[in-house]
Amino acid sequence: MLAKDLKPGGIVKHGDAPVIVETITVQSPSARGGTTLYKFRARNLVTKQKVDLVCKGTDNLPEADFEKRAVTLMYSDVDQVHLLDAENYEQYSLPVADIADEMQYVTESLEGMLALIYNDQCVGLQLPASVTLEIIECDPGIKGNSATSRNKPAKLSTGVYVQVPEYLKQGESIKVDTRTGAFLGRA
Repeated sequence: MLAKDLKPGGIVKHGDAPVIVETITVQSPSARGGTTLYKFRARNLVTKQKVDLVCKGTDNLPEADFEKRAVTLMYSDVDQVHLLDAENYEQYSLPVADIADEMQYVTESLEGMLALIYNDQCVGLQLPASVTLEIIECDPGIKGNSATSRNKPAKLSTGVYVQVPEYLKQGESIKVDTRTGAFLGRA
């Protein structure tokens, strides 16, 4: 895969392990004949360490040899999150600390979750781009208070706080971007 075609969430091989790209910075050349540099901040899926990669746009990065399997949440305890493979009913366990960011958006009925399997072990969890969650706690909006739109914090059904427009009320369902944690709209 060419470096210029890689997007956040893409998984490539670096060294001997797969890494998932979290952020991309593009540095344009300042002189004629210069090449555009792509700086990737990635996380090693096996060791969970951050990795920085700098590549030219035409550099070829090998795709990681791993599998994505559709899973559902079975249950979570203090140390582990237990997932069930939707196809063959195999169970996978991941440490809570390794996927704490993803667990902010996971509910029992969430569809579209993928377990990342490398060497027959579950090394990560990939969520859909957006999820629908219910607002369980927020301040009431006051009508006519401002000519411009304002935001307020709202606690969602999973316990995560998101900034939402002032007109939303408790009990409404909203869509949230799982990559940035931003409010996308009403569900």
